[in-house]
Amino acid sequence: MKIIPNLNIRNVAGEHIVMRIGADGTDMTTVIALNESSLLLCERLRGRAFGIDDAVNVLLEEYDVDEATARHDVENWVHEMRRNGLLSDA
Repeated sequence: MKIIPNLNIRNVAGEHIVMRIGADGTDMTTVIALNESSLLLCERLRGRAFGIDDAVNVLLEEYDVDEATARHDVENWVHEMRRNGLLSDA
């Protein structure tokens, strides 16, 4: 899978948000607030194809969590990113 290329992350009032910009640059209907781990995943995985294990490893490298917790969090992140059209099946 791959994070869509037209994903814009902005800092608004101290929160990181994702805005999905449409092909014509005007569609901003998808706006999602990112927590710290979601932002980390977006930053580290953007621009390349990755799998669940790649994302799990990002969390394991950064946080003091066990693999089961990291995998659960990544699966939730992938589900939400897919639900909002922010991941492609590259």
